[in-house]
Amino acid sequence: MAPTVVVSATNSWDITDFVVNQGHGVKGLSEMKLPSLPKHFIQPPEERIDASKVVCEECIPVIDMAGLDDPKVAELICDAAEKWGFFQVVNHGVPIGVLEDVKEATHRFFALPGEEKKKYSKENSNSNSVRFGTSFTPQAEKSLEWKDYLSLFYVSEDEASALWPSVCKDQALEYMKRSELVIRQLLDVLMRRLNVKEIDEKKESLLMGSMRINLNYYPICPNPELTVGVGRHSDVSTLTVLLQDDIGGLYVKGVHDTWVHVPPIRGSLVINIGDALQIMSNGRYKSVEHRVIANGSSNRVSVPIFVNPRPSEVIGPLPELLEGGEEPLYKQVLYSDYVKHFFRKAHDGKNTVEFAKI
Repeated sequence: MAPTVVVSATNSWDITDFVVNQGHGVKGLSEMKLPSLPKHFIQPPEERIDASKVVCEECIPVIDMAGLDDPKVAELICDAAEKWGFFQVVNHGVPIGVLEDVKEATHRFFALPGEEKKKYSKENSNSNSVRFGTSFTPQAEKSLEWKDYLSLFYVSEDEASALWPSVCKDQALEYMKRSELVIRQLLDVLMRRLNVKEIDEKKESLLMGSMRINLNYYPICPNPELTVGVGRHSDVSTLTVLLQDDIGGLYVKGVHDTWVHVPPIRGSLVINIGDALQIMSNGRYKSVEHRVIANGSSNRVSVPIFVNPRPSEVIGPLPELLEGGEEPLYKQVLYSDYVKHFFRKAHDGKNTVEFAKI
């Protein structure tokens, strides 16, 4: 049922209140079938995707993890992390039913009335671990992104069971639990190339000491060419494990300022390197700019798991890399400080990583 509130497309103050403060999100705007995009969402031309810069002949690697015991598969993973910072995995062991269930749960959460979703907004949520919002950082953005999200920070299963929304918590938890093995396998492979022989308890805290899952919703947009679903950015994670639906819309930065579409493959997971791993690998593995376009005909969902250092960890180039005399490119940074720096500004490409450069 579309919201009954009447909003003038020219009154940006009303729209901000309706979208952000009243909890309707951009989904509420989309359901009003506005004839044109409200001005608050119109991105400057340089932030819109230029169709002439989209290349179709390139694609990120698709890696079959069924053969992980084969050294060639490990090599493909590390090569993709160095060259692209992005790859897709198939035969990863997470059941297709689990993936379908969490996508359905995402649609279920966003189908809730605005007043229900609003209970989880920054102002109303009982916990910092559960956050419903829209765009990225509305208070810092000149132009809003056409996206709503529910962000769930994992502290413990008990807390998640008590605080996460009932319409999606079981499915989100199951997706996280079932993804843990593939996350550990990937980190094990990536660490071996960095001369890290074993991921002990200390390394585990540094690489995957905390996790966050986002349920992202990109509603139908009246003028998709004028806005973005998500602006240019790299993730602050160690790794991100992304589940796409079949709509598509994720683009990764290639060479010479080109953009490469990441096509949806049923049952696959998209893996990308985050800033934390770029810093820890001393620049060997690359976190890469990516963005999501808006869609004029379909509602799209995606579900990323952000695998992060524990907030209290200090990140910097791994000692195993520096033992051989390699010069550090990054300083030692408290991870929680790095994350705060990322979230206090609008999306701005790869600029966050400059915070850690020597």
